[in-house]
Amino acid sequence: MTGKIFKGIGGFYYVHTSEGDYECRAKGVFRNRNEKPVVGDMAEIEPKEDSEKQRQGNVIRILPRKNLLVRPEVSNVDQAVIVVSLKDPAPNLNMLDRFLINMEQLEIPVIIFFNKSDLVSDSREEAEEMRIVRIYQSIGYKTLVLNTRTNQYLPDILKILEGKTSVLSGPSGVGKSTLTNMIHPEAKMETGEISRKIKRGRNTTRHAEFFYIGDHTYILDTPGFTSLYVREIPSDRLMYYYPEFESYRTKCRFHNCVHIGEKDCAVKRAVQEGEISEERYASYVQLYQELKEQEQHY
Repeated sequence: MTGKIFKGIGGFYYVHTSEGDYECRAKGVFRNRNEKPVVGDMAEIEPKEDSEKQRQGNVIRILPRKNLLVRPEVSNVDQAVIVVSLKDPAPNLNMLDRFLINMEQLEIPVIIFFNKSDLVSDSREEAEEMRIVRIYQSIGYKTLVLNTRTNQYLPDILKILEGKTSVLSGPSGVGKSTLTNMIHPEAKMETGEISRKIKRGRNTTRHAEFFYIGDHTYILDTPGFTSLYVREIPSDRLMYYYPEFESYRTKCRFHNCVHIGEKDCAVKRAVQEGEISEERYASYVQLYQELKEQEQHY
C-alpha cells in the first residue's frame, strides 16, 4: 500500500492513503542506511493486522523524490506560494527575491499572494501597491492580490492549489496561518497577532504538516522566516536569476559585465530609465556582494 506522509512527529509518520490515514513507524533499514522519511514523501507502508484502536503500520520504502526542501524538510513539492503583506508588516522585497531565487534553484514554480489589501487606505498607497505587484507580474510571476479577512478570494485560491502539493511561506505575520485556516478550517491553526511595537508576527507554526484539501491537493504552512541566505551560486551567475536583465545584458559594452561597477552597462541604464525596478536591482547588488564575500572567504 502506498500513500503520502503528511505529518511526522516524535518518530511517528502519518500517511494518507486511499483507505484512510495510518500512523506508522519507520523500519530499521532506514536507520541502517542513515536515511529518514520526510513529510511529503510517497511511501510504501505495511499495515499491522493486529491494530485495534486505529490504522497502524510500518514505512518500508520511500519512492523516488522529485525534489527536497531543506528548511523546512519536505519533499515532492509542486509549487510554492509566497505570501507577502502589503502593509503591517511592510513588504520586504529583498527577502521575496531571495525566496524566488531559492525556489528557482530547485525548479519549483512560485505564485505570489499579496495579502492585506484591505489595509491600503488611500489612492497613493493603492498606486504603490499595484506598482509592486506589477514588478513581479512583468517578470513572469503569477500573482494574486487578496485579503484573508474575507472568503471572497477563496475560489481563486482553491483554483491555484487544485491538484498540487503546495507550500505556503513568507515572513512572520503576513497571514499564512490565517490563509491555511480559510482554505482548510479543520486545521484549527494558531494564528497569533502582530506585535504593535515591532510590527512583526509571532512565529506560530511549529512542525511541518501537509493538509489534505481534495483530490491530489495538499498545502503546507511553513514557519515564518526572518532571514534567507542564497548560497551555492557563483556571483557571476546571479544575473541569470533576474529574468528582466536578459534582454539588456547582451547590450553591455563588456561581454563579462556583472552590472555592478562597469561602464556602459545596459542593465544599469535600464534601471535609470525605469525599465528595470530600482528595488530589484538593489536586491541584486546586495546579493551579488554577499556571494562575492563568501567566495573571498572560502
